[in-house]
Amino acid sequence: MVYELEEVLVESDLEKAALDGKQAVILTTSRDYQEALNAIGIYWEGELSLSKIRFCKIEAQQEYIYGTLSVPKLLDISGSRYRVCLFITRDYVVIVDDSELSSRILSKIRLRRIHQGENKARFLFNYLAEIIDRDYEMLDSMERKLMKMEERAARDDSGKFLEKLTPVRRELLILRSYYNELTDFARNLEENENGYFTKRQVRFFDTIEDRADRLMNKTVQLLEYAGQVKDAYQSAADARQNKSMQLLTIISTIFLPLTLITSWYGMNFEDMPELEHGYPVIIVLCAGIIGFCIWFFKKKKLL
Repeated sequence: MVYELEEVLVESDLEKAALDGKQAVILTTSRDYQEALNAIGIYWEGELSLSKIRFCKIEAQQEYIYGTLSVPKLLDISGSRYRVCLFITRDYVVIVDDSELSSRILSKIRLRRIHQGENKARFLFNYLAEIIDRDYEMLDSMERKLMKMEERAARDDSGKFLEKLTPVRRELLILRSYYNELTDFARNLEENENGYFTKRQVRFFDTIEDRADRLMNKTVQLLEYAGQVKDAYQSAADARQNKSMQLLTIISTIFLPLTLITSWYGMNFEDMPELEHGYPVIIVLCAGIIGFCIWFFKKKKLL
């Protein structure tokens, strides 16, 4: 798929785009990328494997800019990713993508009435902006999820609270790294080492850098919030444990005098005056001690 870069993207082919002297974007797959690169004068040595892409990065080569994007899927952040490879020359942007991500983004861009991509910088801005377009909503959803978990933290004693919180923290860590990489990606484009963009055009990349940076800051805040939720749950769990230990301590305290009495009278000396009629007396004494202890601890609000 070849589109000439104008106010609106015009479907074309490489020969026509070259004859018209137009900049163009080429969408291809890892099976056909070599043909597209040869057609625009890029000689790529080695094999291109999208499955090995792990990071978002930009590298300025002598005759082109080489970039990779590793984009987490919003519905499965800790799972599989969209992996895209970019080749940028003075006149072309080549997108190598085996997934539906780039074709879906191009369809969205073409629905706009204007500013679909009158130059490479504008198109790359639209492309990257579409990638992170729904990320704010996703982070807001994660924030609401953490707020609900915070409300349940004091009441949840099932032991599964941390099992629910840990995946959220893992996803936030993944997103933090992703937005950090995307910030560097936009910053490197803004540096314009190959001189492919005008000073006015590099402002587009500054905007993408700013958006990615705000997303990263939001993610860092949510990570801190998740830590606070974890601390709140741990405090509530410690309080429940302390309350249980307090109850056991009170019970032990109540029965400690009884243990002393039974130990004393368990010796059964012949000269003990209580041996003949002491059994009912000891029962009454023990019941009185228990009653007094319960009254005392309730008065002190320990029971």
